[in-house]
Amino acid sequence: MNRIKIAPSILSCNFLRLEEDIKKAEDAGADLFHIDIMDGHFVPNITIGPMLVEQVRKITSKPLDVHLMIENPHKFVEEFIKAGADIITLHVETDRHIFRTIEIIKSKGIKAGVTLNPSTPLITLEHIIHEVDLVLIMTVNPGFGGQRYMDVMDEKIKKARNMIDKTKKDIELEVDGGIKATNAKKVVQCGADILVMGTEIFHSTDYKKKIQEVRNIISD
Repeated sequence: MNRIKIAPSILSCNFLRLEEDIKKAEDAGADLFHIDIMDGHFVPNITIGPMLVEQVRKITSKPLDVHLMIENPHKFVEEFIKAGADIITLHVETDRHIFRTIEIIKSKGIKAGVTLNPSTPLITLEHIIHEVDLVLIMTVNPGFGGQRYMDVMDEKIKKARNMIDKTKKDIELEVDGGIKATNAKKVVQCGADILVMGTEIFHSTDYKKKIQEVRNIISD
């Protein structure tokens, strides 16, 4: 098995000490950072934009996984690329011309991913999966951190893993939503390559201890 990557979600950072939190998480063993961009339209919350991504880029050399939970993402991908994104993930629900947007992302040398909400069927990946570097399965309804993992998503993760394996391409499977030390092993067994973890890491008292706990559990 390849090394499972852990991606702390900065949505759960204390933004008054953003640099300190990110550096602590990096020192603790984070593989990349997940950055949720929300517009108040596609999801019922508003978060951050390219300017903050640019600041995070200055803090860490780890890959930045920018998750666009916004309407009309094609209008903004180039701004996020300029800000320092290494991966840009689009929701299949928001982009009517997703092939074109993926082409724009990849033409800039950036990895492109697609995301599915919990109720979005995997059939929506059928014609696009060969074009992407990453598939992100949401295991909560997006918009807010700290939600409970939806157990019904186990089967969806397994089926997504099977779809990816059939392509015989190097496509990573990322899972985001309610992942804790208590369920991380199950998510990995379902087929995840990348675990997005927000409150579990940033609300803990010791980031290094928490990340090591997760690594120990998933490697047993």
